[in-house]
Amino acid sequence: MSDATSQFDASDQPSSQALVEQSTAVLAHHSKSFRLASLFLPRQRRQDAALLYALCRLIDDLADEADDREQAAGDLDHLRAELVGRRRPRPLVAEFLKLAERRHLELDFALELIQGVESDLDEVIVGSDERLLRYCYRVAGTVGLMMCAVLGVTDPRGLAHAIDLGVAMQLTNICRDVLEDARMGRVYLPADRLGEVGVEPADLIAERATSEALAPVVEDLLDLADTYYASADRGMCFIPLRARLAIVVASRVYRAIGVHLRWRGTKVMAGRTVVSPLAKLVWVMIAFFSWLRLSLGGSPPADHQHQHRLHRPLRGLPGVSRS
Repeated sequence: MSDATSQFDASDQPSSQALVEQSTAVLAHHSKSFRLASLFLPRQRRQDAALLYALCRLIDDLADEADDREQAAGDLDHLRAELVGRRRPRPLVAEFLKLAERRHLELDFALELIQGVESDLDEVIVGSDERLLRYCYRVAGTVGLMMCAVLGVTDPRGLAHAIDLGVAMQLTNICRDVLEDARMGRVYLPADRLGEVGVEPADLIAERATSEALAPVVEDLLDLADTYYASADRGMCFIPLRARLAIVVASRVYRAIGVHLRWRGTKVMAGRTVVSPLAKLVWVMIAFFSWLRLSLGGSPPADHQHQHRLHRPLRGLPGVSRS
């Protein structure tokens, strides 16, 4: 386990404040974009968001930093047992459980996140858009649902849009990390889309695929991400006004990855696209004006509806409307 998260396994019992400080350090170390966005949250919401991020980071690290698949699977199952009360929770998990009770956060969402991460333990070949979207829900849409509790979203209509923001961000991640994922035996670009451009998943894993061949697939997935970002924007009205600014910042700074990836010609086999600190500041300013625009409408209209077609592939998953 990484130095950033191993501190949570200490045998002593750190105070709640110490855990918050450690969680904030984990957030700052692993995600400068989310750390930047969190600065716009009220203090207590910011601390709760850091705790949630630290738990999500712990789940990722248990999978990615284990010595082998069996250890990773065992560690994730141990964590699942801590969350459902079958084992004594480590300090971070105990603090997260307090947060969940205080904020009325459904633990099913954290369990779905673990299931999504478990699916990465073996070689990953995603066959279709539907399977990709279900994966994106599990590893990121669930985080959006948990953030609703942290941010104080009370209208259930907001949940669908929170899922959409998580899905959009994960699609952005997948487009950014094509080469990095392939080197770990993971191909998230849908196999049916790859087949249409004459590429097999094995070509990606062997690094025989070119950026030029993959460009149409990546462009289409970025377009799909934009559809989910647009739906997320329609749901910003359900987030309390001040917290809304933080989420708009996170959305714009993350969406910028896709914009910059397009600017460089979707050269995904050349390595990860990085948004510079200066560019992030520009996107923060763009986010501020977006926040103003999205906040002018006031309360959500009584006839507000989510585009149900976006969630057809997700039916049956926790927090997803059956309509």
